[in-house]
Amino acid sequence: MKMHADNEIASSSDAEIVKRVQQGDVQAYNILVLRYQHKVCEIANKFVNNPADAGDVAQEAFIKAYRALGSFRGESSFYTWLYRITVNTAKTFLEGSSKHRYALDVDAPEFESQDTQGVLTSQDTPDRLLESAELEQVIFDALQQLPEELRQAITLREIEGMSYEDIALVMKTPIGTVRSRIFRARQFIEERMAQLATGKQA
Repeated sequence: MKMHADNEIASSSDAEIVKRVQQGDVQAYNILVLRYQHKVCEIANKFVNNPADAGDVAQEAFIKAYRALGSFRGESSFYTWLYRITVNTAKTFLEGSSKHRYALDVDAPEFESQDTQGVLTSQDTPDRLLESAELEQVIFDALQQLPEELRQAITLREIEGMSYEDIALVMKTPIGTVRSRIFRARQFIEERMAQLATGKQA
């Protein structure tokens, strides 16, 4: 009977499991951890860029999420809410370790960008002419050079595949500003890719 109950919980939606935890079923939270631990580690690693530190950030994010779960009202999906906590935890870690510094102004006029295939996932790229590993390195370097707000926006959109609405929730920013940041990030990355394709120095 217990195994059947566990299986039933595991197949429940995030909202149902969250409700169980809020009602005092502490063990049910383990289902959410198992469900999202890989994704949370991936998110942390994109910001921290060190597997060991990313693991610490992920663990801390799950702890913070658990402690704050009582205030979760379901205004966004659980994953969007957890993503926001993970990003904020990574920022706190980076600020504390003095590894993260950005001096560029990220305020920008609002651009409307057509939601076409993104520069990070598009197949119509210079990789037809260049080794894919070299192209990937150029994209990675370009991402690291972006201001944090631009890098977070383009990562959420093109790597995580989140909607503009969810990105706006995560970044606590108007949707027009999200579009602006993604537009600017795409321009920057495309410039670096074009420079590689034409043999120019970045």
